[in-house]
Amino acid sequence: MKVAVLLLAAGRGTRFGGEIAKQYVKVCGKEILLHTLHSLSQEPRIAVVQPVVAEGDVTFSEVVAMHDFPFQLLPAVTGGAERSISMQKGLAALPDDVDMVAVHDAARPLASQSVLEKVLDMAALHGAAVPGIAVHDTIKRINESGKVLETPSRSCLRAVQTPQVARRDWFQQALEKEKQRLHLHTDDASVLEAAGFPVYVSQGDVNNRKITTQDDLLWMQTLLEGEGL
Repeated sequence: MKVAVLLLAAGRGTRFGGEIAKQYVKVCGKEILLHTLHSLSQEPRIAVVQPVVAEGDVTFSEVVAMHDFPFQLLPAVTGGAERSISMQKGLAALPDDVDMVAVHDAARPLASQSVLEKVLDMAALHGAAVPGIAVHDTIKRINESGKVLETPSRSCLRAVQTPQVARRDWFQQALEKEKQRLHLHTDDASVLEAAGFPVYVSQGDVNNRKITTQDDLLWMQTLLEGEGL
């Protein structure tokens, strides 16, 4: 099983703010992007990483220059305004011998070795998997006017993370089947689900958190400083 990671770094990061794209902000002296690549290097089955960046982004190549990784870091390709477009561009650029693809957020820097191992194991067994963590708050499903329609059992709910992993051909088929409705899907796994492919949930980690706001950045810095990193 040859595993490739599509590293998505084409988002605009409007909630984060600032002049620098969030994946290039330094935390403890190192760009978030480099923290992410270091985390991915913990899993020996990852053979290839294909970065997908925004149009005109020259910072990615500058940040990774002079850094060595245990996987093959391919030249970045330009993504699109929607996540699904970035996925399609990344998939098309992968080597032909890749058969399992993990889609990961460039701004999710602290995926542990355990998270990576478990999601790849689950995907190898079932064809597709995502890491997820239990939901502790009570969740209400409401209608457009705010009326509560349902209170689903927390035991059946998971907050999912990345990397979201599936067979390459499943991703390709799902994107084609759902090409008219891709804007409705909020993550990679939901495209697979809508196309009829089974997706399983492996054990995630609360520290596998996406850096979306300035509060997330402060959380990451506090965590790493506490660990002496």
